[in-house]
Amino acid sequence: MTAYQHLRIEIADQIATVTLDRPEKLNALSRDLHDEMVQAANQLRADDDVRVLIITGAGRGFCSGADLTARPAENGVSNTQSARLDEFGWVGAQALAFGAIDKPTIAAVNGVAAGAGMSLALACDIRVGSEKARFKTVFLERSLSPDAGMTWFLPRIIGYARASELIFTSRFVESDEALDIGLLNRRVPHDELLSAARETAAQIAFWPPMAARAAKRVIQRNLNATLEEGLRNEIVAISHARQAPHDVAEAQASFVERRQPQFTGQ
Repeated sequence: MTAYQHLRIEIADQIATVTLDRPEKLNALSRDLHDEMVQAANQLRADDDVRVLIITGAGRGFCSGADLTARPAENGVSNTQSARLDEFGWVGAQALAFGAIDKPTIAAVNGVAAGAGMSLALACDIRVGSEKARFKTVFLERSLSPDAGMTWFLPRIIGYARASELIFTSRFVESDEALDIGLLNRRVPHDELLSAARETAAQIAFWPPMAARAAKRVIQRNLNATLEEGLRNEIVAISHARQAPHDVAEAQASFVERRQPQFTGQ
């Protein structure tokens, strides 16, 4: 695994825990941290020994958004021709990188998730938070419209009307409300946050990884599909899930033999 300056990555039991590690800045996104996140996302996506990702923040925050205290040079705005032709920008690259991880992802929200940091949490499939979790869209306060995928993820998670309200008011959403409206799947005591996230990750990692990846792909593709398109996508996903003949046979054998299966991804 690559050594990173602003990220810590631990891999155990087929679960990768990615910790944003700029606690003195509430893990605000500098260009360096952003670049490391994109690199780590691509690396972990390609690592067959990793079945589930957990993303969290060091210290008091999950991620407070773009680092507005950084000098422009530190945020690394490139003047290359490719950069100038890039329609997505560096925050768009973050959303694309995490959206392209076709493995289940869990955000363990330990504190404030604001702006592009909130977008990062939204890009995960599941969000587990503690009582210290707080969400804030923040963009309008900066005279900006949302980016990093927020306008795509948020309405799909909590609905158009609620998403519009949170974006237009830029108010804080505390953990109890976040749980009520579906921003959080689960809320646990703060000192149990990572163990709860790992418990969920372990439940996912137990199952055949090819089937899990195929399931995530078809869920995402069917967000904007017609019923007929969705049914075709499901057939394609089943064919992908079955590209692991050992696991297909093991699922059948373990059921018949009434024992715990051992799935390998092969």
